[in-house]
Amino acid sequence: MTAINDLTDLVQLSRALGEPWRRLAILAEGNTSQRLGEDQLAIKATGRSLRDASAEDFVVVSLRRLSDIVDDSEAGEADVADYFDEVENEQGMRPSVEALLHVVCGVDAGATTVAHTHPESANALLCSDRADVLAGPPIFPDQVVVMGRRGLLVPYSDPGVVLARAVRARLAEHARQWDMPRVIYLANHGLVVLASSAGQALQLTEMADKVSRILVATLSFGTVVPMTAESAERIDTRDDEQIRRIALARATLQQPGRD
Repeated sequence: MTAINDLTDLVQLSRALGEPWRRLAILAEGNTSQRLGEDQLAIKATGRSLRDASAEDFVVVSLRRLSDIVDDSEAGEADVADYFDEVENEQGMRPSVEALLHVVCGVDAGATTVAHTHPESANALLCSDRADVLAGPPIFPDQVVVMGRRGLLVPYSDPGVVLARAVRARLAEHARQWDMPRVIYLANHGLVVLASSAGQALQLTEMADKVSRILVATLSFGTVVPMTAESAERIDTRDDEQIRRIALARATLQQPGRD
């Protein structure tokens, strides 16, 4: 396996997501990845902390090999374990169990950076009977600008091959009805964002966290009143909002301390 390229942005993203004040992940929760080439993905090793991440905490896996395992109905966790053994023997660390989820997000959705966290705000809804509001119509304009018009909600699945297959099927279904989502909500589990850069991954995570917090507060007062489909489409297609969206996408990743 080729040596890991520059992972500065991925490391910076990981540390930002692991900051305790953000309440997105603690201990060894969550994982991040970055596509390095046509068949290479750098992903956080299992048991490593996002907060304290360094380039040495990432391993490289083959997109093709793991995607083939997801596709093969006869393959299972034993096949994943065999491949992970190879990676560990070669690189000294074992990939996160969520590596297959990251592979699907890259291969199927074209994401070059993927971030998976367990936000307290999102999980408050994902562990309730109102999780559907997260993937419902948007509730305010900036949500549309950053996250698009619809997120994807996936019912709980066991992490690993089962979850990767469920996400692969749901992504295809979602793309047929809407378009490829930028945010995936995993019931009773957490959040996954599909981005083209580390900076965008942080923006998506921050906006999804804000949306979740607003929805939790709104539900404590009464019923969620989303934007109309016409209003959401208008925001999504306005020229000035497109300009702002492009400017956001170009923003460099920053990791300021909490004010």
